[in-house]
Amino acid sequence: MEKRLIIAIDGYSSCGKSTFARLIAKELNYIFIDSGAMYRAVTLFCMRKNYINYRSLNTSAILSEINNIRIDFVFNPDLNEYETFLNSENVEKEIRGMEVTAHVSKISQIHEVRERMVELQRQISVSEGIVMDGRDIGTVVFPHADIKIFMTASLDIRAKRRHSELKNKGVNIDFDEIKRSIIARDIADENRDISPLKRADDAIVLDNSRMTVDEQMLWIKQIINNKRNGS
Repeated sequence: MEKRLIIAIDGYSSCGKSTFARLIAKELNYIFIDSGAMYRAVTLFCMRKNYINYRSLNTSAILSEINNIRIDFVFNPDLNEYETFLNSENVEKEIRGMEVTAHVSKISQIHEVRERMVELQRQISVSEGIVMDGRDIGTVVFPHADIKIFMTASLDIRAKRRHSELKNKGVNIDFDEIKRSIIARDIADENRDISPLKRADDAIVLDNSRMTVDEQMLWIKQIINNKRNGS
């Protein structure tokens, strides 16, 4: 029986990590875990409770409810992909908004929140083939993952991708504002005290600035084949 792999994909925001990870999971018939969506769901929960805003962060209130937050990934056959559910509510669209994006790094820096999310992520991985993307998957969540990828792309390319994504969702936002948001996100992710964004020593770098999605899939398929063949 073919070995079920754990594939960890880390990297910068707006590099297409989730799209890439979803396609790999579909190709292999693996479970896809979107770690970023998990933190976004927690952020949305806290925003609704007014535990976080642009001026304040009520950490004690967040910790008092962290075990009451349930996050599930439910497969939608009509869309042929997994969607994020927060306490049984489909929040896939809402967690992708700019306000959640602006606050998610602050939530992800809370040690107890990260501990809880890692616990849930590891539970899903038991005896399953999984693909998971985030910013500390290969360094913290699954340091012994079978394959580790670190994704990056130029700032302008990332901003253009994010801008197109939001336009397709009907969100009208200035391109320069998106660039500023991405720069701020990078700084926050790289310099946070808990699990900062960094490349694992044994991760393979994928700069997809000039690669199509199909080219990226051909690239990862070769890596997976090499891994299974022991090369």
